[in-house]
Amino acid sequence: MLGSDSLKLTYDAREGRISNEGAQRCEALLVEWMEALNRHDAFGMDAVMRFPHVRAAANELFVYEAPGNNPMDLFTKLGEQQGWHHSAWTEIKFLQSSPIKAHYAVQYTRYREDGSVIGVYDSLYVFTEDNGDWKLQLRSSFGP
Repeated sequence: MLGSDSLKLTYDAREGRISNEGAQRCEALLVEWMEALNRHDAFGMDAVMRFPHVRAAANELFVYEAPGNNPMDLFTKLGEQQGWHHSAWTEIKFLQSSPIKAHYAVQYTRYREDGSVIGVYDSLYVFTEDNGDWKLQLRSSFGP
């Protein structure tokens, strides 16, 4: 149930959008995210995320309550099972926003070391703002 404080943080679609600076920050965070992911850098990934952080994937919902909860064994499993070496953004598309939230449709490709493609996956990434600080709050992916 929405309390009166919650209603203050809702926005009619006819109202304001994310600032240019906010959009640039979200897109920079996407670059930082992919770089940290490819380094298997949990601290770097945590630096991009807002907690609690929600991830919907493989028909499951995961909630990472605090930094350090991101399951880094995923990289080992992907390497062993699929030969995963690295990932790259295929597409980053801004969808919609308010002054405090932005939705991006992203697509990434997973590669083996020889450059062959494992798969191409669509996702929705949601960024939120808190006191001028934008972070990745929620991910919904069709990938593993």
